Amino acid sequence: MKRLHFFALALGLVVLAGTAAADNYPSRPIRLIVPYPAGGSTDIMARALQEPMAKILGQPLVIDNRGGAAGTTGANEAARADPDGYTLLFANNGPISIAPLLQKGVDFDPLKSFAPVSLVSKAPLVLVASEKVPVNDAAGLIAYAKAQGKPMLYATAGPGSLGHLSTERFLNQAGLQMVHVPYRGQAPTTLAIFAGEVDILLTTTSDTLNEHIRSGKVKLLGVSSPERSAVAPGATPIGNVLKGYSVETWFGLLAPAGTPPEIVSKLNAAIKTTLAMPQLRDRFLAYGVEATTSTPAELSAIIAAEIPVWRKVIEERHVKTE
Repeated sequence: MKRLHFFALALGLVVLAGTAAADNYPSRPIRLIVPYPAGGSTDIMARALQEPMAKILGQPLVIDNRGGAAGTTGANEAARADPDGYTLLFANNGPISIAPLLQKGVDFDPLKSFAPVSLVSKAPLVLVASEKVPVNDAAGLIAYAKAQGKPMLYATAGPGSLGHLSTERFLNQAGLQMVHVPYRGQAPTTLAIFAGEVDILLTTTSDTLNEHIRSGKVKLLGVSSPERSAVAPGATPIGNVLKGYSVETWFGLLAPAGTPPEIVSKLNAAIKTTLAMPQLRDRFLAYGVEATTSTPAELSAIIAAEIPVWRKVIEERHVKTE
């Protein structure tokens, strides 16, 4: 009985200590790991959040760019950090849901190593074609591709990228085969589709790509979101042609597993307050993403639901990173 009483007392002290820590949180600067180099879309969004969240939380948000290994270098570091709310990860589908299925040296479990905090934004992919391809929508592309004597070419930002897997999923559902032409990042793919080096591209949008679409040098054929999106006005969902096809890039905030729920709740509330600011929502839309929040459970469910989808695509289409 004395031993049980001791353990109960010890447990109570631990709970009280955790509650006290959460009440005082944050009492020092918070490190926000961005698993990509400075200047990319993920980094730009993180920096847009930096000042308003710091004002709400009362402590600086210090961005730490840890690029490498398709985002898993930074994700590995975040997963190993103390679960005290002072190290957070700003990530997306790439390092969390896709890279662990393809990359070597991943030391974290996407479902067990993190405590999801909230979504921050979502963005659909846009399906575009070179002006030389005589089609204007996804249905026309599928019919045209099937009628060709040789496979068409599609560009991606690299093997194993979201654009790569999303295109293979599109081809799988459409019953098509095309030749994969990988580039080193998004910018070169935009140049390739503009120059006519490749026939199609499924990618997140950008100012440069939008300019080419407006000029007519690149054709907008569809959008990967289940419904029409403000990010790609006028684009018809690919799912209207290929039933069930839906892909969205998400960006979200995660903490190491074991972070006290009270701290996760405090961070979640700060994100919701921040993203309720109209000027920030407009700023995100200019980046090509839609600001959106979620509960921790909703973000966790998104991750859990998409991992088997990408695993199936990788297996069925024999996707490799090398």
